[in-house]
Amino acid sequence: MHTIGEIISFKGDADPDNKGVNDPEFGAYSYGDDSENLPANRKALGGKSINDYTATKETIYFFEDALLPGTKVFLQRLLQESDTTKFLPRQIAESTPLTNDELSQILKKFSLKPESKGASYVKNTVKNCERPEMRGETKYCAASLETFVDSGVSILGKNIKLLSNEIVDETKNPSFKIGKGVRTVGGNEVVCHKMTYPHAVYLCHSIEGTEVYKVPLVSDDGTKAKAMAVCHKDTSAWSPNHIAFKILKVKPGTVPICHFLGRDTLVWVSN
Repeated sequence: MHTIGEIISFKGDADPDNKGVNDPEFGAYSYGDDSENLPANRKALGGKSINDYTATKETIYFFEDALLPGTKVFLQRLLQESDTTKFLPRQIAESTPLTNDELSQILKKFSLKPESKGASYVKNTVKNCERPEMRGETKYCAASLETFVDSGVSILGKNIKLLSNEIVDETKNPSFKIGKGVRTVGGNEVVCHKMTYPHAVYLCHSIEGTEVYKVPLVSDDGTKAKAMAVCHKDTSAWSPNHIAFKILKVKPGTVPICHFLGRDTLVWVSN
């Protein structure tokens, strides 16, 4: 039996200390310049990541040929409590755009002090909604259901469907085996990551050369799930310092790199 996973800690897409495009721990959707001083293996830090985040055995990045029945994966992010914040009506959402110029107004709107933890999450969301697109990427942020749907249609056309991770029963066991029936659900996609914000905000992007997979899983306690994974066929535009290359010991543009998606991530695909 093959296991894919590293003893490594990731703060998550919405962490307030996230440095966005310059942070090698920026979850599944930052592919820009990263710190060259960040060790890929947290064992070197005595089991702790920078900022004293506890290291966990988490399957983050892996090669496409690992998507086979029997492969063991550790998916703590799949078990995270779901974020239940809701979209705002479009008119209300658009009254305060997610831009740095509007940041003071946004904080005032939600009665957040500039140095508070809540303000840090807001600042992180705004920063990442404003970050530049990399080569081959189309990106938008959606704070209303209308924008979420309309932007997906504008990229993929009207004949689309929305996919998500599926867990039959809740479990606290993050250890899963890949089951039979791994299947691709398309190469035309828009992956939408839910940000931590006072109301629902999704950072959505489509990256050329990305394949989406639906992966059946069975946990050690028998819980069944269907997880979403993506494989990036062309990583030539990623920073050579991206942590995926350090984990997998490869260089940009040489092989496809895959990763599972977080609990609340949604994916538009062509129907």
